[in-house]
Amino acid sequence: MKTNTGSDPDGSDAGRELPTASRPAERAAAGDRREAYPYRFPRDGRQLGGHFSVQENARRLLRFFYFERRLAQALGAWTLSIPEFEVKLETGRHIFYHADAARLLRERLSEQEMRPKAIDEFRDAEIDQLIDELLSAADTPELLVGIHQVLGKALETTYRHHIDNTDPVTDVPTIRVLKRILSDYEPMREWAELAIAAYLEGGIAESRLAAWRWHLQKLLASLGGVTGAAPRNSAPSPLRTATKPFQRGTVPQRDVRFATFKNTGDYDTADGQARFPKDSYESLRLRFIRTQRDEVDAIEAFGTFLWDIRFLDFQAEYDLARVTWDEARHTEIGHRALLAAGYDPFELRNRLTGSTCRGPMEPAYAMAEINLFGEVGVLKTINGLIDTAREKEDSLLVHIADFIRSDERTHVRKGQHILKCMTTLGAPELELKTRELFTECLVSLGAVKSDMDLFIVSREDIERLVGE
Repeated sequence: MKTNTGSDPDGSDAGRELPTASRPAERAAAGDRREAYPYRFPRDGRQLGGHFSVQENARRLLRFFYFERRLAQALGAWTLSIPEFEVKLETGRHIFYHADAARLLRERLSEQEMRPKAIDEFRDAEIDQLIDELLSAADTPELLVGIHQVLGKALETTYRHHIDNTDPVTDVPTIRVLKRILSDYEPMREWAELAIAAYLEGGIAESRLAAWRWHLQKLLASLGGVTGAAPRNSAPSPLRTATKPFQRGTVPQRDVRFATFKNTGDYDTADGQARFPKDSYESLRLRFIRTQRDEVDAIEAFGTFLWDIRFLDFQAEYDLARVTWDEARHTEIGHRALLAAGYDPFELRNRLTGSTCRGPMEPAYAMAEINLFGEVGVLKTINGLIDTAREKEDSLLVHIADFIRSDERTHVRKGQHILKCMTTLGAPELELKTRELFTECLVSLGAVKSDMDLFIVSREDIERLVGE
């Protein structure tokens, strides 16, 4: 394909001089008017000219879109399997950053006369193979190397080159989109470098990470880099995925700082004894804050859903990514609120009941548990909690709960569209099947005991035992 060198879009006038019909009297008059104009605005130094036609620009942006969409999905697939609290939290943010980058690129592509359906249906088998290999990381440090130091760094570099090489006048919307995306890439890269350094300082072998980095760099180069236009080398061999295809984890992982429990949904039971009188404000307050910290399991849930429904519906993927980011904020809010309330957050045991049940479950039922029971359950009680907190002049709880309430209202609304993409079951059938599956799981964990042959936990029991 010919590239545009500043002449007609198809390059047909390249190298051909065209006559100018300027008239001396008109030019002199224009100069006089310009001299008489009193304002001297800053000079715009941009010049027409760029390396890409609309068609080539769109081809590259479509690959950028696909990389970003696949990165959001890929990080979602690992949310259950990441043990380290800070990395799981940060991953919840990064899922949305990549999904939002995909959204921006998708909008720009639609402005360049691509139908959204065609954009969403785009697939690239070579990029898919790279993503699958990246996901076959042995542990979280290897995952971060692949996501950030290999693919993330390559995307960031490519975006900067595209900004430099596209036409700064005719293609300024693309430049703006890429600059907005880069505003998220810079903190992601900085965080990842520090996180990988922490792993190395903690005893992870640098040689192992270096070998994995080199392996993935060669694989990326074998498909022509991010743009697909760079010279290709041979792919590394063997690929991990050739002998063991990637499968997402199903078991929630926590690092050694956590004490966890899953055989009950009740914090007092898990703690051995109540910290405050049952149903007292102090007890309800601590439970609410702990529940927010324990929404680390919601990062796992929504991230996993994003992977499980990949390519079904872009808007559903985007909404799941946004909710995952929100849940990462809620987890952080809970952690910081525990500190502000005088606790070491890691002294309070972490509830794994929800993730343990949802991890192996079909996404529609796992999503229904959160949306139909968990989030709705929060909205049933949060208004009264905020009112009581105001009466008691508890500014900490009022502050955090006010923001969480607004998020949960949004999640309930978004969840309806997401559920429609996951299942064709009606609401009554979906609710009943979800309760049945959660009953089986909770009984197997010892969280509830059945004294009857036929037993299904109630909506209220699920709200209490899983506690989103």
